[in-house]
Amino acid sequence: MAAPVSVDVLVIGSGASGLAAAVSAHRAGARVGLAAKGSLQSCNSAKAQGGIQAAFGADDSPEQHAADVWKSSHETADRRLVAVLTGEAPGAIHWLEELGVQFTPENGGYRLAKCGGASRKRLLQVGDRTGHAITAALRDAVEASSVQTFPKSPLSSLEPAASGWRAICGEHVIDAGTVVLAAGGRCYREAAERGELSTNHPGATGEVTQIAVDLGADARDLDALQYHPNGGAWPANMQGFTNPLGPRDEVSQAIFDEVAAGRGVETPDGRPAVYLDTTRVPEADADVSLPYMLRRYRAAGVDPLKEPILTYPVLHYQNGGLVIDEHAETTLEGVFACGEIAGGTHGRNRMMGNSLLECTVFGRRAGAAAAERAAA
Repeated sequence: MAAPVSVDVLVIGSGASGLAAAVSAHRAGARVGLAAKGSLQSCNSAKAQGGIQAAFGADDSPEQHAADVWKSSHETADRRLVAVLTGEAPGAIHWLEELGVQFTPENGGYRLAKCGGASRKRLLQVGDRTGHAITAALRDAVEASSVQTFPKSPLSSLEPAASGWRAICGEHVIDAGTVVLAAGGRCYREAAERGELSTNHPGATGEVTQIAVDLGADARDLDALQYHPNGGAWPANMQGFTNPLGPRDEVSQAIFDEVAAGRGVETPDGRPAVYLDTTRVPEADADVSLPYMLRRYRAAGVDPLKEPILTYPVLHYQNGGLVIDEHAETTLEGVFACGEIAGGTHGRNRMMGNSLLECTVFGRRAGAAAAERAAA
């Protein structure tokens, strides 16, 4: 084991929330370390296709956005966290633009789409690779800074220490004044155990959540895992690949019910599926919003604009997680959480477009608050 490294703020995870927290803490003047389970590029956030929500429309407002979140959560979300999420959404978009993210424009403003559960058009996109664009910009900011990175260094132990916390990350012992947990959820592991497909990266296995719970951190809604209703079922290269549509829990359940009633179909490799008719999507719209999806389907010999595609719900998101307050602090003093590992913002059902937003809003908050606490 190497000699201990000392930082003010240690971030666990290199997805959008962890990167945002690291950038935020660094800008607040903290000495920051960031440890990742795999490479810095390995994360769920980079796979996020759909987009990021923010109320920019003339007929929209943060309050309307919050009302949609509350309704989509089936009135289970923490309304304090929802108010922060939606109130800071426009500012989060401008912060990402400052870092180099270029959202798809239209008529001198943003191209806004309407997504499942939303009452207004408020989804901003970078084609269908919004998560990739956001994580790339955040990672560039981290790599251009003095943030010390520890790739391929999974967290295996976290213990209270005299001046904060001591973490063992791979071969590294890291002493930190405060810790930000941004290690994501567990849907890849859950899907493997159930024999199902998942949209998630193989690193999404949930150990960090368990470490925090074992330390005494409160958690909520950990049983509430979300299925994406439109996971690719066939061709094989599209399995676990998603296409945006509808309120997720309701559409997923409707598909499960139809297949259970015998009205589904089978893929060539014997998996259950239903047909999604994408032939009415105008090619001009698809070229802007779905270019990556089109390339992948067409490479496999399927043209979604000319024939329906086979789809079926796949495990996608851990709705619940560690309990946090408005500053992203958990019930463990000096330990913060943001992104998919944190619970409450979405309640028991997340709206499309709010995960990247949560990563940005609460990643920034967690980093700033952790830096302030470490300096106290």
